Amino acid sequence: MDIDEDKIDAAALALLWLTLHDERRAWKGLDWDVTDRLFKKGLIEDPANKSKSVVLTDEGLRRSEELFHSLFARQSR
Repeated sequence: MDIDEDKIDAAALALLWLTLHDERRAWKGLDWDVTDRLFKKGLIEDPANKSKSVVLTDEGLRRSEELFHSLFARQSR
């Protein structure tokens, strides 16, 4: 199966928005390959540390909320 990693990254970033705390921190709970790609895209700060959370960049924070609403919000009737 050919997997679209950009779609995986978008869903992962949207899910990070669910666990936001301290304004821009989100709990680490994603695959390391995914967090590495999000870091390389400039959406989170370097996840390779002892912290149990990742820090979203300004762009990552904006995109995570945007993606969360577009992927998971119910459409109003």
